[in-house]
Amino acid sequence: MNLIDAKYKAFALVKEMLETPEIMRKFDFAQARETAAVIQSTRRLFLTGEGSSRIFPAKNMMRAALEMGVPLSIATEGSRQAHEYNLKDYAVFGASNSGQTKEVISLFTKLAGEGNEKRFGLTANENTRLEAISNKCYTLTCGKENAVAATKSVVEQAMFYSSLLIPTSACGCGCVDTCPLTANQQQAADKAKEILETELDADLVKTIVDAPVIYFAGRNDGVAEELTLKTNEITRKKSDYLEGTYAVHGIEEVMNGDEVVIVIDPFAEEIEKFKEVLVNGVGMKLIAIAGKDTIFPTIKIPKVEGFDTILQLLAGWNVLVHVGVAAGIDLDKPERARKIGNEFVG
Repeated sequence: MNLIDAKYKAFALVKEMLETPEIMRKFDFAQARETAAVIQSTRRLFLTGEGSSRIFPAKNMMRAALEMGVPLSIATEGSRQAHEYNLKDYAVFGASNSGQTKEVISLFTKLAGEGNEKRFGLTANENTRLEAISNKCYTLTCGKENAVAATKSVVEQAMFYSSLLIPTSACGCGCVDTCPLTANQQQAADKAKEILETELDADLVKTIVDAPVIYFAGRNDGVAEELTLKTNEITRKKSDYLEGTYAVHGIEEVMNGDEVVIVIDPFAEEIEKFKEVLVNGVGMKLIAIAGKDTIFPTIKIPKVEGFDTILQLLAGWNVLVHVGVAAGIDLDKPERARKIGNEFVG
């Protein structure tokens, strides 16, 4: 995608996606050091929000913390279900671009009434209800999104949450200058731009355009799950997220040969099984997004330590834009989906 070609440049969605590399380049990983210290002392962190404000940012952080061996217990759930949890000993982060999401405001109001003084907000707007009900609220720098599908804000939210891990990283350095997130930041921004501007094979795009259902398979780190949601908003196609090996554990019974599975960074140990069950068994097409070649048609992307999941997400965005444009979809204006799912009215 690019802002030169007429088929892309008319869409706010494309413009906002292409702003993401510079947001990555300029992100301040040190902005929340004090809050990170509070979380480190608490040792318990709960991440909440609705839709895209939670799926990738929260699950990406949880995976990163486990990979790094960070001694921090992190959990996530939607805010309505979180009403049922005992969070008195947790630091709680609520993400809402609008700052007005009803479920998040309701949960934070409940936590305030219970005396939880570790309520942190993350929003794209100032002077919001979320800011008023938080002990500390951070505002994203990405600016307003005009497209219904959240994109650049999702990446900045994920980077913000990742920044909270730097002082507690397993290396023990506690220094933002020597961790991969800061050391590789500029390289990651360059590669992000390269990925978003990559033109995809027309036959591969047509295969996805012709599919009535697009499945995404991959790790439970938010990438495949977030792309599943974006598929609905951007391409207007039905989609499903198949965590781990779920794609070969029963659902093949109801899959059809004209459907497509896009697998994100497949495990080498599981590739043959996917081929056996889905390609040979069902007769469907399987496409990979990965940092190396696979036995499937592969959209190959660069790897940058600390940023691989973000780059995978951006590669998925590029796929969906190509599909939406090829299908003649208005990328900015779905008929039913809304920017704010359930807005708080005070």
